[in-house]
Amino acid sequence: MLRRFALLAPLIVASFAHGESKPDLLRKSTPSLPLPVALSDLPAATRDVLGPVMKDATIRAICPPEEFIAHSDMYKWLLDHPDRTAAAWRKLGVDAIQIKPMKDGGFSWKDGGSELVWQAVAQSGTGRIWYAEGHVKPGFLLPTCPVKAVAVLNHAEKQRSTGDMVIKHQVEIYLKTDSKAANLATRILGDSATKMAEQGSEQLLMFFSGIAKYAHDKPEKLREVLSEKSR
Repeated sequence: MLRRFALLAPLIVASFAHGESKPDLLRKSTPSLPLPVALSDLPAATRDVLGPVMKDATIRAICPPEEFIAHSDMYKWLLDHPDRTAAAWRKLGVDAIQIKPMKDGGFSWKDGGSELVWQAVAQSGTGRIWYAEGHVKPGFLLPTCPVKAVAVLNHAEKQRSTGDMVIKHQVEIYLKTDSKAANLATRILGDSATKMAEQGSEQLLMFFSGIAKYAHDKPEKLREVLSEKSR
């Protein structure tokens, strides 16, 4: 579980293992989340990148919504700074891997033959759309494969009398990768991997909500946990 606390990249590793065993079931059994920004409102170049991944995804994973109490500004700040969120987990003793900010506003992750870069391509008061691409090596005996992914995050808030918020968020992942390699992963890992995509989505939510809740519950620790000093 600890290795999945690195935003999109470990989710892709987990989801990739699901392969093409039940893609039609994933697409038909659950409706898609509403986009926080309509595709028609995005630049043509962004639509051209997102469209093929969302339309022809090898895997689509959507998890149940999660509710938690936090401060809205802090939660949204964490969404925009996954590198600092990962560092906060490490300071709390969780072996989260390194996420590095890039000059163009995106983020990168490298580990064990895998490498991904991602950035927020759209956002509004109700969510974010992230786009990621790179290559992933899901296991020692499995080949490295190119991947592209889109993550759609929805969040809603309800203010409490105490001034903080009940935040409800949910994420949907679209993953497109090489089908031959996905089938190989499925044959090797078998039925034990069938729920990994959804579990990875849930852990992506926890990546952000966990630190948001910690900051809410222990404000005296906020400066220490979120400082730029690495660990």
